[in-house]
Amino acid sequence: MFLKMPTTRSTDNYSDKLSRLKDKIATVDAIVIGAGAGLSASAGFDYSGERFEKYFADFHKKYGITDMYSGGFYPFETLNEYWAWWSRHILVNRYNAPVGKPYSDLLKAVSDKDYFVLTTNVDHRFQLAGFDKKRLFYTQGDYGLWQCSEPCCNETFDNENVVRTMVKEQCNMKIPDELIPRCPHCGKPMAMNLRCDDNFVQDEGWYTAAERYEEFIRRHRNLHILFLELGVGFNTPGIIKYPFMQMTAENPKAIYACINMNGAYAPDKIADRAICIDGDIGKAIENIICG
Repeated sequence: MFLKMPTTRSTDNYSDKLSRLKDKIATVDAIVIGAGAGLSASAGFDYSGERFEKYFADFHKKYGITDMYSGGFYPFETLNEYWAWWSRHILVNRYNAPVGKPYSDLLKAVSDKDYFVLTTNVDHRFQLAGFDKKRLFYTQGDYGLWQCSEPCCNETFDNENVVRTMVKEQCNMKIPDELIPRCPHCGKPMAMNLRCDDNFVQDEGWYTAAERYEEFIRRHRNLHILFLELGVGFNTPGIIKYPFMQMTAENPKAIYACINMNGAYAPDKIADRAICIDGDIGKAIENIICG
């Protein structure tokens, strides 16, 4: 729907937009945060460039992989190589990565509000920053979880201890045979619990989080609510971007705000209730809590 509609970029200056957003955060009844990869990128968790070379220079040299995202789809010939890559990827992006200042600042901005977070990010930053787990819905999975590759069941499995062992014991970009993870029920190899095909497992925790999000939306449907979109691109606009715009259009009391690097806009239908900020998310949030 919104893809075909005329769109508008706010003509207010940067400081006026921040002032308006700060006022809305303070005065609305509730806030729904929709977070995409741009938020983690603002926190310094880039998947390419210097950070990629720091952790994956050997994979780049041997396989020609140029960034962490594309490396996740590389057709490794063996599970030993596959899990050498993924264990390192999980470690540096899930377990050994710092919280990230934009996440901590965001919590400061909304901690005294009735909020909920919907995110396509899978790096666990919100929970590490201290956001209430019962107010989070990770729609696309979690680096910290595995599932059966079949899948034979709707279960997921925590992987931290095994991942750390894999990284410690891998040699020449391969892990030992005995560390290849297998499903405890059917014996098939494990897979990442990431939504990349129709095999993605939505476990009990996923459905519980989905129900909490839907209930939050129902409770605030006609109230003064802020839909705050942060760093959402066009890989999966149907999860956050378009629903946020749609719900704003349906509720005359709702406000739509978007902070993105060169990607902030709103359909003309909700332009009078939109705040679109082109710029770095972390700097914008810092200015809101400190300005």
